[in-house]
Amino acid sequence: MSVEDLGDRVVLTHPDDKSNTATILKYGATVFSWKLNGAEQLWLSDAAKLDGSRPVRGGIPLVFPVFGKNTTDDHLSKLPQHGLARNSTWEFLGQTKSNPPTVQFALSPENANKELTQLWPFDFTLLLTVQLGQDYLKTDIEVQNPSTTQELKFNWLFHTYLKIEDIEGTLVSNLTGVKLYDQLLKQSYIDKHPVITVSDETDLIYQNVDENRLIQVVDRGQPVHTVKRHNLPDAVVWNPWTEKAGGMADFEPKDGYLQMVCIEPGHVHDLVTLAPGQSWSAYQLLYKEQLKYQAI
Repeated sequence: MSVEDLGDRVVLTHPDDKSNTATILKYGATVFSWKLNGAEQLWLSDAAKLDGSRPVRGGIPLVFPVFGKNTTDDHLSKLPQHGLARNSTWEFLGQTKSNPPTVQFALSPENANKELTQLWPFDFTLLLTVQLGQDYLKTDIEVQNPSTTQELKFNWLFHTYLKIEDIEGTLVSNLTGVKLYDQLLKQSYIDKHPVITVSDETDLIYQNVDENRLIQVVDRGQPVHTVKRHNLPDAVVWNPWTEKAGGMADFEPKDGYLQMVCIEPGHVHDLVTLAPGQSWSAYQLLYKEQLKYQAI
């Protein structure tokens, strides 16, 4: 079977190569494992909660309708950091394709976290499609505004934790020349470095990144992850490093930051605004690619 519903999670297995799998927890619709040729591609904390008691630390948590902590919108400002999608149990709609195995999940106010929807009283429908290719993983989101009277304003982000061998030998490429906001320095500037290296806590929001830019994670000259984005103009590069990792109870081992880097495609610099009856869609594609250096 290429798709198995195990109650609290769904497992995809590629029919042409059973060493390629993906596992999605229904709580948060979080992909917490993706294996290529039996090798794990996503970082997952050893202390991650997979019982629905809190959002998963690792994998691909889904951020909606707010990124970070909003201070300007009357309703979004009431929500916790990163919103309600990762704090809700999604409905599994089933399999839509057998090869490549493809499944869909849905979230609306009817099945979302009631405590949080009371703080953010808007109508919405989220449709997540997960497709496991023989050499890729695609996560596709559609946001619908079913209301006949209210606008829907939101952020979206795939908070993707990529597994690596050693952050000190790893770099992130193809974001040179792009404007960013450094959340630690609270400053905006153009990144003129040819590559991003991580040697301390890093929290950078790259803005309006050309869709043709392939963000690559490179280990000693070899690309280990390539991230392609559609309709997701922003990209966050994040690593908590020593002090922040030490302060997170669900981050284990405490030196786990050495084996991960977050590359997070999203729409977070500003809000998407949907008029009544409108919809918006975007996707993230994770795969292997040859080294491609792209600059302005």
